[in-house]
Parts: sequence; structure tokens; C-alpha cells
Amino acid sequence: MMNIKKYLLLLCLCVSMSVSAQKKLNVVFVGNSITQGALLENPEQEAPPVRTGIWLGNQTGISEVNISNQGMSGKTTVDFLPASKSYFPKVKEAMAELQQKHPGAVSLFSIMLGTNDSANTKTNGAPVSAPQYYTNMKVIIDELMEAFPNALFVLHYPIWYSPNTYNGAQYLASGLKRLTSYYPYLQELVDYYAEKCRGKVFLGDTEATAYFETHYQTELRPEQGYAGIFYLHPNKQGAESLATFWGKAIYKAVMSR
Repeated sequence: MMNIKKYLLLLCLCVSMSVSAQKKLNVVFVGNSITQGALLENPEQEAPPVRTGIWLGNQTGISEVNISNQGMSGKTTVDFLPASKSYFPKVKEAMAELQQKHPGAVSLFSIMLGTNDSANTKTNGAPVSAPQYYTNMKVIIDELMEAFPNALFVLHYPIWYSPNTYNGAQYLASGLKRLTSYYPYLQELVDYYAEKCRGKVFLGDTEATAYFETHYQTELRPEQGYAGIFYLHPNKQGAESLATFWGKAIYKAVMSR
């Protein structure tokens, strides 16, 4: 009889610990039209941030996920700089609102910027050099970190686009080359913050860019441009794939703490 009581007590303790270990997340997604869900039929349900939230909510150890999609079509790191006083305040407001509605949750910024920075013409600041990209990202993170000192940051590689991409802005092969030059600078940012405040800034997804380069015909939407049919924005299936890549990176960061 005593052994049964001990077993039940231990079982209750384990269940209690399991419940208490469940994490709640407040995630603000910062990005451009890819994050926004441009060209998707129903971005409110199909955009990568929405699908990422659903993916995370199905993972062990996550009990609740609240998101805000702050993807802005055509925008660069320059547009999100605090000094611009345009999109940065919206990002801050989004997180403040989530924190007010869902207190006690882990606050996290999921950031994928760089696509429009890499353009040769027409986007704000274009072309943004890799060192300037680093500086802009650091300014954005520093200001958000000051406003939300307990927040986590997950920085994703901006994904591949076809080397003939040329819509309102001109990207082409030189833009794609510039895009990939940002990747080591994201790692440098993570390394910098690892020394300054370890466990706050994480390198996010690095795999989606290669994935879309090989799956662009089925998971990116064909668009007519000035240099022919180009591929830049995920379709519904591609948005789901991108969400899984982002979700895995965010989950790894959250559960590492």
C-alpha cells in the first residue's frame, strides 16, 4: 500500500513539473513581403508567421503561442531603423501589446531582413553593403533590447531568390550575391551578443535558402518581371516549408534556456 502511495505521489510530482515546464511565447515577426505573406490568397491564415505559430504550438514543452506579423512589403533594415520613426515604433507597439495581453510569456523577435537591402536599385538604402547591414541590424536589436530587456532574438538568413529577379526594384545576380554576403555578418552579430549578453540572440534558420534554391519551381511563385519569369515569394506550400524552418530555429532557441 505504501509503495502505491509513493508511486502516485511521484507521478503527481512528475505531472506537476511537466505542466510547470510548459512555455508560453509572444513572438513578433519582423521582415518584408515574404514575412507579410505577399501574393498568398489568405495571408491571415497562410503567411509564414501564422504557420510558424501553429507549428510551435504543436511542439512538446510549448503550451501557448501568440504572434504579431510585422512583415512590411518592400522594406529594408533602413526602414526599420529607430531613427526612421516609421516601422520601428510599430514593432515595439506589437510586442508591448502582446506582453500586456499575455503576461508571463517568453518574448521573442523573429527577424528576417535583407532581401530588399540586397537590391541594386529602388528600395530604401539600396544597395546596402554587408557592413552597413550589420550596423543596421545591430541598431535595431540594441534598441529593442533596451525596450524589452528580457526578450530573445532569432535572426534568420534571408532566403534565396532567382538571379533574374527584377520587379519594381532591380535585384539580379549581383543582388543575390550581395544577399549571401549578409550571412556571415549575421553570425558575427550572434557572436557579438554572445559575449555581451549570452543566451539572448540566436542564429536562426540557415537552411531554407538552399532549400528554396532547389525547390523554387514548386514552392516559390512565378512572377513576370523585366528580366523574365522570376521567383521570390513563397506560395502556400513554400510558406508552410519556411514556417517549419523558422519554427525549428525558434524552438531550439527557446528550449535551450
